Amino acid sequence: MQISSKEIFFLISIITIIFLTIPLFLIAYIRLYNRRKDKHAEEKRNLKSAFENELLKSQMEVQEQTLKTVAYDLHDNIGQILGLTVVTLSSIDLENREKAAEKISAAEELTKRSIKAIRALSRLLHGEELLSRGLTGAIAFELDWVEKSGLFTISYLNNAKDLPSHPEKETIIFRLFQEILNNILKHAKATEISIKLVLSHHMLTLSLEDNGIGFEINQQYEGMGLHNIQKRAAMIGGKAELSSIPGSGTKIVITIPY
Repeated sequence: MQISSKEIFFLISIITIIFLTIPLFLIAYIRLYNRRKDKHAEEKRNLKSAFENELLKSQMEVQEQTLKTVAYDLHDNIGQILGLTVVTLSSIDLENREKAAEKISAAEELTKRSIKAIRALSRLLHGEELLSRGLTGAIAFELDWVEKSGLFTISYLNNAKDLPSHPEKETIIFRLFQEILNNILKHAKATEISIKLVLSHHMLTLSLEDNGIGFEINQQYEGMGLHNIQKRAAMIGGKAELSSIPGSGTKIVITIPY
């Protein structure tokens, strides 16, 4: 069977088109791949920049909250101790040696208490030192200051004592803890606060529960900054869940891959 010249020409044309099309297809595919790669790289840079900005913001907020704690304690604790010291010293009657000795001893004890409290505050002023205690230690230290007020019964369950070190995550988680705790202190009108920190199967769960007034979840509650809490948890791959019943308190659970 002979192949005509027309058929040969047609076959050559088809083969030529195929050989010309394949490089064009490859070039188009490579360009599309590079565009997607560049877009992905840009998205990663944007996410990294957003995370770094959020981390810096969290660090600054930790420091700001620390300064507020220092200010409150200077006013409510150290100021009161020094005031009592002044009153005690000013009431000393040198003619009554026995009573004078008692008051001098009391003033000395008050001075030692104030020095101890000031030293604790000086450590607290260093946000980095606070977090150098580790997340569990930083939470415990913060709760000590709340418990000192005598207004709240604090329960802290911690089974994450051997928590792996992730400084960037720890900063954001600690700030989330501070933010939720402040919401309870300001809005909940609670007397009992329960905190749990649990590490299980590479998942860290932080929960804060109070016995306060609660609220309707379907209503907007911007004062508590719940959207910000959810956003920050999501930035480190986690989630924040809220449950609340009016008159029966509120519970917030944050779960983070760890």
